[in-house]
Amino acid sequence: MTTRSIELTVNGTVCRAEVEPRTALADFLRDDLLLTGTHLGCEHGVCGACTVNIDGVPARSCITYAVLCDKAHVTTIEGFDGDEVVGRLRQAFSEEHGLQCGFCTPGMIATARDIVLRLPEADDARVRLELSGNLCRCTGYSGIVRAIRRVLDERKLAGQPAVNARTRLGPAGSGHAGASLGRERVGAGAAPAPAEAALPAPSQGSVAALPGDKLSGDAKPSVAVRHSFVVPERRDRVWAFFENVEDVVACMPGASLTEATPDGRLSGQMSVRLGPISATFLGNAEIARDPARYSGTIRGHGRDRTSGSGSTGEIRYALVDEGERTRVDIDVTASLTGTLAQFGRLGLVNDLVRRLTDAFSANLQARLRPGEPGGAAGEALAQPARLDLASMLLAVIGARLRLIANRLRGR
Repeated sequence: MTTRSIELTVNGTVCRAEVEPRTALADFLRDDLLLTGTHLGCEHGVCGACTVNIDGVPARSCITYAVLCDKAHVTTIEGFDGDEVVGRLRQAFSEEHGLQCGFCTPGMIATARDIVLRLPEADDARVRLELSGNLCRCTGYSGIVRAIRRVLDERKLAGQPAVNARTRLGPAGSGHAGASLGRERVGAGAAPAPAEAALPAPSQGSVAALPGDKLSGDAKPSVAVRHSFVVPERRDRVWAFFENVEDVVACMPGASLTEATPDGRLSGQMSVRLGPISATFLGNAEIARDPARYSGTIRGHGRDRTSGSGSTGEIRYALVDEGERTRVDIDVTASLTGTLAQFGRLGLVNDLVRRLTDAFSANLQARLRPGEPGGAAGEALAQPARLDLASMLLAVIGARLRLIANRLRGR
């Protein structure tokens, strides 16, 4: 099997090794160097547990190839033992009750250190925004935010300046990638980036929002998912239900309708929660129906002003007659921007869409069968105040881990 020679400086020690091109940096750190403080969670770059510093910038080690870090300086949680800022953060995390199971803590500390050094004026809202790429299922984040703010306040009182670790544009480690691929290296010998091009490095998971809310003709969707579910009702009855927009929206977790016009134009909102980030998307949509084909299209866009997250997309649905039941085929294409854009990874999105449509299907059946538990005719189903994407994500990860365990057992 093909391998490549790499040389990294990890926690101040030069390490040389032969690795396969497909080896993730996280696997190399854990399996080859036995630095198990770097934790692996989702392995999709979403949960943030694997966050390490690459050339001074926090980055996801589970989606970073080790060969692309050739000649780079990598610092894991083990390498921060003598770091003054991390020492303060550790004490603050302990005293402000920002610790519970500890699984997210190494990545959380790496991100917190970047916030403290880069954003000395950050308030609670900005700290939560920067932490949106690090998920924690134990603490509720309040203690973590207090701990970071405490260190920020201490440094401010001491007159300690901000530190901008980013000196050039590009992903973490990009100044060394060329050498490992046999091309001209973009590194010490290259001309530095112009001063006006140097930007503060956002914490992992904080994605700059693109201008505008509507998809241009050339925009490439970040999400493209196809899913189907079956409703145990005849197609004509399901179609009649779909014509009532208020009833359909009432079946969507976290959604509410504020206005509907006869020409198919809608205004409404979708409330979601992702870890420490709460977002309420306000937007508009248009509905087009084709009764002859039992199909329809919903096009819309929305934006959350607090987090800067935005979504623009299209949903196509078709009802397929299967006798006493109806199959609902759904195609979703969307462009995501902002902090919630981290869900653009297709594997996770597929699972999340499946869980959302399963919830929609259950609510739909409860509405269509008023005599059965779960719903009553003419009454909106009780919906959660916000759609908790973090809980759904953790459920997805748990299901995948159980599947892997079952395969290993030969089941």
